[in-house]
Amino acid sequence: MRDRSMKRLNRFLLAGLLVWVAADLTQAADKPLEKPIPVMAAEVSRQPLADRVEALGTLKANESVIITANVTETISSLHFEDGQRVRAGDLLVEMTNAEEHALLEEARVRAGEAERQYQRVKALVAQRSASESLLDERKRDLDTARAMLVALESRLADRVIAAPFDGVLGLRNISRGALVEPGDPITTLDDDRVMKLDFAVPSVHLTSLVPGLKIEAETDAHRGQVFTGVVRGIDSQIDPVTRTVQVRAILPNPDRYLKPGLLMRIDLLVDPREGLVIPEKALLHQGQEHFVLAVSDGKEGLTAERRQVEIGTRQPGWVEIRAGLQPGERIVTDGNDKVRPGQALRILDAIDGDGARNPPAVTDAAP
Repeated sequence: MRDRSMKRLNRFLLAGLLVWVAADLTQAADKPLEKPIPVMAAEVSRQPLADRVEALGTLKANESVIITANVTETISSLHFEDGQRVRAGDLLVEMTNAEEHALLEEARVRAGEAERQYQRVKALVAQRSASESLLDERKRDLDTARAMLVALESRLADRVIAAPFDGVLGLRNISRGALVEPGDPITTLDDDRVMKLDFAVPSVHLTSLVPGLKIEAETDAHRGQVFTGVVRGIDSQIDPVTRTVQVRAILPNPDRYLKPGLLMRIDLLVDPREGLVIPEKALLHQGQEHFVLAVSDGKEGLTAERRQVEIGTRQPGWVEIRAGLQPGERIVTDGNDKVRPGQALRILDAIDGDGARNPPAVTDAAP
């Protein structure tokens, strides 16, 4: 009797279970399928990157001199105007030199006579009609006359000032007839085809500083215009007070917009590299960890996959990804707050990694 009761109970339980399963299947069949969530996505792209170190610097001309006199003399003629562009060797200033010209002419006559006397005695020595000692004396006279000629030519050259290199002259500080002495400024000459830009960089970046690094510089004198250049040299010493090192960059200046003395805001691009970047809004945070919702394309269509990533440097709108993603993968950028891992997705707009919405080529780093 007990076995029969147990069999009837089992049959009753089995029947109830079948009824419950059938009801659940009917309910599932009547329930509508979950619709894909519309989202916007971006493609993980590889871009040239660099860290930005901000600094301030002052422009200098590639070559710069103060034009001054070598001797004390009066100005007899000026051959330049304010702001004039000159070539190397162009005559700028002439000083009074009548006496030097007269002495030079006298020295040329003496040198010519000494040359003739030397040649005459030389011929006589060859004929054994004069002694070797006389020839030596005439040779000494010739050398003395030539040395005097060179000295007078040098004195005359000191009274003529020419441009030492190509460049632009500054304001004229002297007038014709004025007496000038060595060191008195007549004008300035700057070679502004290329500009030097000196600036200080914190010594923590010392290992990243090498010649050839690119820089971007701006100045209030030319708002909105970015001037690019490269680092040419790094100072051999670190300032013990500020703990900074002086860096010198070179900026081409073909249009002559830049002038010596301008204050420049500088972005030094250190650690140049190729890296992966994504829009910053695609990044999700949980404590100290960072995640993205990657778009997975499988048998069930497009679904969301929660992916932990390691980030690098940032700038507004973009972030570098060092691990967790591959180039070409797509990630959710808009609507990720409504998406759960594994949920079906419908892409509304995919931002191509090579499209117009690409990130800039560099990222920011604290100085």
